[in-house]
Amino acid sequence: MKTKNLIPLLIMLSVFMWSCTSKTDLSSTSLKSSLDQSISTLSTAMNVISSSDGYQVLTTPSSTTTSSGAPSFAPGFDLIDSTYITISLSDIKGVYDYNKSHGQPRWEHSLTNFFTKTASDSSKMIVRLPSEKVMKPWLLFHFATLDTTLTNDYVFSLSTYKYSFNRFLGWNYDMASNINIKNIDAGNLSIQSSSNKTAGYHFTSQFDFTNGYTANCSILTGDTAVSTYAISQSGKILYQEQYTSVKSATNRHFREKQYALTIGNVKIVRTPGPNSLDSAKVYVGGVLQINAKVEIVDSVADSSEVSITNHNREIKITFDDGTSSTISQLLGTSIQTIRNLFADLRQSYFATGIVDRIAWEVYWDGKE
Repeated sequence: MKTKNLIPLLIMLSVFMWSCTSKTDLSSTSLKSSLDQSISTLSTAMNVISSSDGYQVLTTPSSTTTSSGAPSFAPGFDLIDSTYITISLSDIKGVYDYNKSHGQPRWEHSLTNFFTKTASDSSKMIVRLPSEKVMKPWLLFHFATLDTTLTNDYVFSLSTYKYSFNRFLGWNYDMASNINIKNIDAGNLSIQSSSNKTAGYHFTSQFDFTNGYTANCSILTGDTAVSTYAISQSGKILYQEQYTSVKSATNRHFREKQYALTIGNVKIVRTPGPNSLDSAKVYVGGVLQINAKVEIVDSVADSSEVSITNHNREIKITFDDGTSSTISQLLGTSIQTIRNLFADLRQSYFATGIVDRIAWEVYWDGKE
């Protein structure tokens, strides 16, 4: 009887000990395989993203917008007092078609000379133009005989638009849009940015690709600066890098406060220690990898944005088997695609430049 009772107990104890051993082995040996698997998933995502219509939208060159991520100001309006001009979606709603047959002299670069409002009953602002003009922006202001054969198949639809600005006091900008190319949905683009002397500069940009992938970046400046770059699929993080820095009270230089890099279920974190920054630690599924070593090397000493994404930080991992590799080496060609994606996502875009210019001109024409 006692033997029968002892057998289940021994089985339970064996299972418990095996479970503990397995968990310990997992925490010490799974880093390399987990990282390889996460990078493989990320690489697949970047291949899909880079071949999508949405990516082509983001990488389209611009000749009409700024490169800082900030909206341009309406030409000729230097507001030096505390007055803010606000342009809302209600001021500019309607359908605007690129006029393919009405030629204008080359020096007349007013966009309203090239676009005609064809409908007023839309609740959105819809801009339609030939995709050929979008892909070659230097041709936007130049009519050619063949333009009459083009189709307005690039459609930019704004569901949100509000832009308040004063050249010297700053701005607040909010827009959300859908982009359709040749009757194919290319994705949704949203941008929010603001700048003033009190709060500093804030910028957030997100693009939702039609295949379930989302890329977003966020930049906040001030005494505490935070930069975040993330790629996800249906809400699951595939890649995220976040750098937080603070200004020194004495020399006003930025110093790192916290850093985190996530690739799938692998996360590298560096946080403040008793005297300075602790050594970076690496986790797999939340389990600390005690036998792995992480080294961080920067190419800049004072910056509010130090990251692999910005090409001024590198991370070297030494695995428990003694082998080592850098994150850039592990990511391979995907790292350059990631850098290009976020560089484009941070900048203004050709399409939004057209929308902003039309918005300003329509607004001011209505005020005259």
